[in-house]
Amino acid sequence: MEEVFMAMKVASSLVLVGIFSWILYLFGDPWHKSQRVRKRLQMQGIKGPSPSFLHGNLPDMQRIQTQANITKAHTSNHSDQFLAHDYTATLFPYFEHWRKQYGLLYTYSTGMKQHLYVNQPDLVREMNQCITLDLGKPTYITNKLAPMLGNGILRANGLSWAQQRKLVAAEFFMDKVKGMVGLMIESAQPLLLKWEQLIESEGGSIAEVKVDADLRGFSADVISRVCFGHSYSKGKQVFSKLRSIQKAMSKQGGFLFGLSGFREKLNYFSSKKENEIGSLEREIESLIWELVEERKRECSETCSSEKDLMQLLLEAAITDQSLGKDFSKRFIVDNCKNIYFAGHETTAVAASWCLMLLALHPQWQTRIRTEVAQHCPNGIPDADSLSQLKTVTMVIQEVLRLYPPAAFVSREAYEDIQIGNLTVPKGVCLWTLIPTLHRDAEIWGPEANEFNPERFCEGISKACKFPQAYVPFGLGTRLCLGKNFAMVQLKVVLALIISKFSFSLSPTYRHSPAYRMIVEPGHGVDILIQNI
Repeated sequence: MEEVFMAMKVASSLVLVGIFSWILYLFGDPWHKSQRVRKRLQMQGIKGPSPSFLHGNLPDMQRIQTQANITKAHTSNHSDQFLAHDYTATLFPYFEHWRKQYGLLYTYSTGMKQHLYVNQPDLVREMNQCITLDLGKPTYITNKLAPMLGNGILRANGLSWAQQRKLVAAEFFMDKVKGMVGLMIESAQPLLLKWEQLIESEGGSIAEVKVDADLRGFSADVISRVCFGHSYSKGKQVFSKLRSIQKAMSKQGGFLFGLSGFREKLNYFSSKKENEIGSLEREIESLIWELVEERKRECSETCSSEKDLMQLLLEAAITDQSLGKDFSKRFIVDNCKNIYFAGHETTAVAASWCLMLLALHPQWQTRIRTEVAQHCPNGIPDADSLSQLKTVTMVIQEVLRLYPPAAFVSREAYEDIQIGNLTVPKGVCLWTLIPTLHRDAEIWGPEANEFNPERFCEGISKACKFPQAYVPFGLGTRLCLGKNFAMVQLKVVLALIISKFSFSLSPTYRHSPAYRMIVEPGHGVDILIQNI
């Protein structure tokens, strides 16, 4: 009996040793690899905060963020003060904290993942113009975005990204976008009518409007019409559920920086449960495929020379034999998800920021109104007159400088690569914080935090010291496909609104930029409008 007991004791000890060895291997090996990468960066003169074992600099980030939240709660929020306030110090205070310590290039880690903060203009240019497929979107972020974007163009990397970009890019060339102006104007009519009726209900005086939902509806209707051949009403559920999944994913801890460590490793082995995000993902895919099947039927019944993006995606999937049937369906659904989200959410948010800043600066409303009256009969722009709206363009460019919807340019080195004079080891993620780059006094001058569209009067190349430091749509090979589409849409909606209404910021407006995958007004934008 004693021998059996001893044997069991030895067996238990061996199991414990095995488990301990497995844990050491599971966490120790990645940790040592991460430290070797960090040392390679340090040998190039790159400094950064010292990481803690396994967690890296995540405890520091959480501590700095908590302190920033406390400071924010005790800071006044008067509308005449906030434009001088750089919101990156509130949303991403650890980046600002380390930037003051280590400069525009430093390294830090989140668990086992090593990162490079890159805000030097020359390196930003080199990073964005790098054409190798060995530099792409960070894999841990694209994995987290899979439920929302599938393997569409926003999330894809390597050859898959190159193939999809080739298929989709041509549909957003300026000559195609100009042909969409009429539909954009049609999509804006419900918004204009609603605001007119609100003013009328107030006796023809002043009405208060929370513009966010209306601008999202407008932008969503534009996407539905020009890209998918149907009105917003048919795609309404898709947009609503995409918004829900966006909010749900934004609330996940460690979404942005990959909370790697014990928790993530253990979650990997836990049983996969039905959750809100998974359910929304399946519902969105089902709704999109219903619209795809409906579009197929419509296309077979009518033969039109003017094809929308949905038809072209269908044709591309059918004619490209290399895709395969299953991949063809995924290709269509995933790119629809990408375009539904990116095509309407970022533009609607940018339009909201435009109205907020114009409400604070009515003199620019007057200048736009005069310009629209001069170039657009009855205040309605067309494809030819849009290029003459220089003031509108300047205002949009300045708004996108101060409040770019995308907060980061992010990349991961899939192999060791050279960026300028910098050798980036495989696995390192590179981050450029766009709002900080856009507000750098060394680049934009001492009034970098002020709203001054006049700085763009001679174009982007003359607006700042380094033109590559202006990246609201990215730069180089990964330049946003929808840049032309977004700019034209913003010009159309601003021209239409300002030609009909004047507006000011409501006293109920609370300025609180929030990061929910894009930087948006945390509590919406409330304005007071009246007829001209």
